[in-house]
Amino acid sequence: MRYVISFLIFVLFVSPLSATPPSGHGVSFDGQNGYIVSDFKLPAKTFSVAAWVCVTQNSGSQMIASLGKPGNDFSLYLYQGNVRMLVEHNPAAGSNPGNAYDFALAPLPKPNEWTHYLGTYNGETITIYLNGVKKGTKKAPCKRDVFHSRLFLGTAPESGRGLKGSLDNVRFWNRPLTSEEAEKIVNGENVSDGLIAEWNADKKSETEWLNAVEGAPKAVLFKPTAAEQSAQTKQTIELLNKKDNGYRGIWYHNQPSKDEYVFKYSGGLGTYPANHYPFAVYAPEAGKTFFCYGGTEQGTEKSLLHEVSYFDHQTGTVPHPTILLDKKTDDAHDNPVMSIDDQGYLWIFSTSHGTGRPSFIHKSRKPYDIEEFERISATKLLNSKTEPSQTESFETELFNTVPLNNFSYFQIYHLSGRGFAAMFTTYDKRILNDPSSISARTLCSMSSSDGVKWSEWRPYAGILYGHYQSTGVSKTGKIGSSFNFHPNDKQTGRVGLNYRSNLYYMETKDSGKTWQTVQGKPITVPLKEIENETLVHDYYNENRNVYIMDVNFDDEDKPVILYLTSKGYESGPKNDPRRWYTAYWTGKDWKINSITDSDNNYDFGSIYIEKNNLWRIIGTTEKGPQAYNTGGEIAVWLSRDWGTTWNKEKQLTTGSEFNQCYPRRPVNAHSDFYALWACGHGRKKSTSTLYFCNKNGDVFELPRQMDTEHQKPKQH
Repeated sequence: MRYVISFLIFVLFVSPLSATPPSGHGVSFDGQNGYIVSDFKLPAKTFSVAAWVCVTQNSGSQMIASLGKPGNDFSLYLYQGNVRMLVEHNPAAGSNPGNAYDFALAPLPKPNEWTHYLGTYNGETITIYLNGVKKGTKKAPCKRDVFHSRLFLGTAPESGRGLKGSLDNVRFWNRPLTSEEAEKIVNGENVSDGLIAEWNADKKSETEWLNAVEGAPKAVLFKPTAAEQSAQTKQTIELLNKKDNGYRGIWYHNQPSKDEYVFKYSGGLGTYPANHYPFAVYAPEAGKTFFCYGGTEQGTEKSLLHEVSYFDHQTGTVPHPTILLDKKTDDAHDNPVMSIDDQGYLWIFSTSHGTGRPSFIHKSRKPYDIEEFERISATKLLNSKTEPSQTESFETELFNTVPLNNFSYFQIYHLSGRGFAAMFTTYDKRILNDPSSISARTLCSMSSSDGVKWSEWRPYAGILYGHYQSTGVSKTGKIGSSFNFHPNDKQTGRVGLNYRSNLYYMETKDSGKTWQTVQGKPITVPLKEIENETLVHDYYNENRNVYIMDVNFDDEDKPVILYLTSKGYESGPKNDPRRWYTAYWTGKDWKINSITDSDNNYDFGSIYIEKNNLWRIIGTTEKGPQAYNTGGEIAVWLSRDWGTTWNKEKQLTTGSEFNQCYPRRPVNAHSDFYALWACGHGRKKSTSTLYFCNKNGDVFELPRQMDTEHQKPKQH
């Protein structure tokens, strides 16, 4: 039997991949240049497209052929670890793209090997073939009669998805081909019935790619404009491993408000958002607190740099930070987070805001060292229950992993002896395997013993339009997730992320494989109903927004949630009070107590559970120089009675030029480096400086410009 399987593997995978297109050399693409047919028409309910493809690398999104923009009409392209045959079958659903198109999947081509792809559509089903073998199908009933737009070959200039490699024998038919015909094409046999266009390498000149079908249109060489080149450059993000000469945070804004407060939120957001954790980890073996942040280049201060450094507790100094990469955006949602494994290696997880940009994982070359990092070619398992299958029968075992190259709102924990556990968000509602779902932000978990091979994505909450969450880990390795939900109340206008409400909590003892209530009762996931057993407090019926800041645990493994509520999403006094609360599980019920009020929904604090049940909050509770904008001045609040009463012990910053933003709690925080944050103007672009404080409340400024290789931060 073993020999039969080996022979089948040889026939199915080795033999077809050894085939080459008729010309043997193809037409080259550099990731920017391509070819365009200005006017191309296809019958929407009956067509096929085929191409020989040879890529130099199979990462990122790369276009083979597309009629119209990606996501319109049809596209055949490399994306998120697969080759997609996508058809926009219902353009009337354009406001909800997940219902406007569907796609079938095939495995990626191997670099530097010619591979043949064929996509067909019969008005009901999309089918994709790899080297003549059917790999995927997807139901997609058509509500269109014709596709008519510009045809792109090897390029997608408006989205930066150029092909890196070669194409040959790009062909179109006005009918869906059969499985028998798919095999014939790969074997070099002529399938001319219904053929309406064919571009092969022998017909190319310097400026045109001529058509082998009489009367069919030619393709003209396309060179992108500077703006289009910039869009494509964003898809290529190199590992830099170079030193910065100081510490400068990213300034970012979101949603202009057209009033005196200018933005929904904005400022120095190098340690934003609340849904990323951690930014810092204390390593007692090295005597250092390692930290990462969203930095920016000196001078222009426009692009987000992922940077990593440390504070040396013995010398009281910081070195030149290491720049890992330029994320090619100023979006602080792409800020990195970090972890340290049992051997002392540093791991930096470069997140993305949605699916428009890639994500990365990097690991230090040496333990407890920031000098050089390597990029990890991480993979994840496909989940057959929640993700489209790309193979059939025993072939699944050969193609059941895909690159792990996109994740959002990442919260990462390394559990000693158990490996990594990640809680994060996906924007792909297909993960829920529910066509009726409208969840745009679904909460997921995954785990890995080595940081390279990750489990499948396991969705655990997708109520209406989705969620934001904050998580924490107890001393026993239990992870708790507290989250809100995005409603869909069209009658009152409370729809989507700006109307986040309710407070939920659930926990896992096995890195997200299974979940339970705070009482220990098993939960069936993913959650999809507003009313469910994880609800801590119903703020939705009180018309209150909920912004969750932090989750921590006491010595008895009982969770504490820090959050604030407001009357609406806009900045300004009309949505006061912004009231801070703790929700504490006593072992019998949730005890909710107020702490203080602040003046912006995106004010933030971290909660510390210390010895003898001393609770400490370091947060931006005090009005700053830009009142009613994100952040403010930072204060320390203490409670000695499980959050029942709170007293402001000390105000850490006063008289600041800019608002202080997002003080973050390190993992295993050392008393000399107890919180990390940044500052920035609340209403206009500004420089951003990074700070940290010790447990005593002394504040230190990280140097924006370093004169020596190691430097002591300036105390304020």
